[in-house]
Amino acid sequence: MSKVKNIVDLVVREASKVLVEREKDVKLITLAIIAGGHVLVEGIPGIAKTLTAKTVAKLMNLRYSRIQLTPDLLPADIIGTKIYNQKTGEFDIVVGPINANLVLADEINRASPRTQSALLEAMQERQVTIEGVTIKLPEPFTVIATMNPIEMEGVFPLPEAQLDRFFIKVNMTSLSREGLNKLLKRSFHDIEASFEELKPVTNALDILNARNDLNHVIVEESIINYVVRISEFINKHKAVRLGITPRGLMMLLTLAKGLALLDGRDYVIPDDVKEAAIPALSHRVFLKPEYVAEGMDGSDVVTQAINNVEVPRP
Repeated sequence: MSKVKNIVDLVVREASKVLVEREKDVKLITLAIIAGGHVLVEGIPGIAKTLTAKTVAKLMNLRYSRIQLTPDLLPADIIGTKIYNQKTGEFDIVVGPINANLVLADEINRASPRTQSALLEAMQERQVTIEGVTIKLPEPFTVIATMNPIEMEGVFPLPEAQLDRFFIKVNMTSLSREGLNKLLKRSFHDIEASFEELKPVTNALDILNARNDLNHVIVEESIINYVVRISEFINKHKAVRLGITPRGLMMLLTLAKGLALLDGRDYVIPDDVKEAAIPALSHRVFLKPEYVAEGMDGSDVVTQAINNVEVPRP
């Protein structure tokens, strides 16, 4: 069993003691953390976005911080600033809540573009710069940003460059009837008690060691060509204004490698690429306004690509 599979299986199993019907979401978030990527979570209020992030952070024994994004939040509120120390007569650097292993940026699209941009350096370079002083962030480092799909007022759309920095997008959907029945048999106190009883199943060092397993997964030339043809289909689609970037394709393959390890293989097959395509690519596809008005989104185009691009044969 690979280190990746061992960690993901343990986290998913233990998280199910607190969360209901979130196994797939926890699997993807855990894979993203191991791969060193960031996660965009979209879902309506009250479906456990924050609880999911807290649960994963606790089980992986990661330093966790939460930032509530608001229109009046400033970049310094995220990355930190210099504060005058009366005892020494000097300015000390105080790093903000970005200085954690897992940072929950709650309702990221409520922050102004200026404040959103404060996350870009941290997400890409794993560092922050405070008045000319560069500070490295801890490893592993993952930003989990949440968005509310029904809020239209008082929000700022995320720039394309920032969206492209997210490793995956997770759409957290409502629970099934069976899931609701299971959830409603528990009280808020029961859920909180279950969360408090959770014990870490891994740690930062194990996660960084597991990350090396991804580098040893074999990707045949036919799979690479398959991925390229998927991107060509998407980028040439009549509805697409801006398509998949090279970074997006690399992240697609990285997620496919992780899914292969979870399936007990050290090589990627087309089914891994298909499973990885929606979470890895849908948020990177930007459509022309007239198609958005018709109700299309990026996932529709990615689905068409998966259904129409010929699968390589063994």
